[in-house]
Amino acid sequence: MVTEQQVWSALQEVFDPEIPVNIVDLGLVYGVMVDGDNVHVKMTMTAPGCPMHSFITRDAKQKIEKVPDVKDVVVELVWEPRWTPERLTEAGRKALGWG
Repeated sequence: MVTEQQVWSALQEVFDPEIPVNIVDLGLVYGVMVDGDNVHVKMTMTAPGCPMHSFITRDAKQKIEKVPDVKDVVVELVWEPRWTPERLTEAGRKALGWG
């Protein structure tokens, strides 16, 4: 059985190539829903024009697909609410030298 924690752990392995912080600590992941062996993730980017959006969402999907028993993954890119630096975790702030 797939757990939400397994998905969050997989997402911590996804990095924005322009920022050396994983997408969880950047606060880009808005939600994870697990329904049996199906996973749906809602996430955003730091800016709407982010040129790396397809790379990051594809990497997130591939990392989640490696979680045992996952059959289907949907990574939905959303723009509302907009990302702000307040979404950074404490670890993200430290990694960026902001904390």
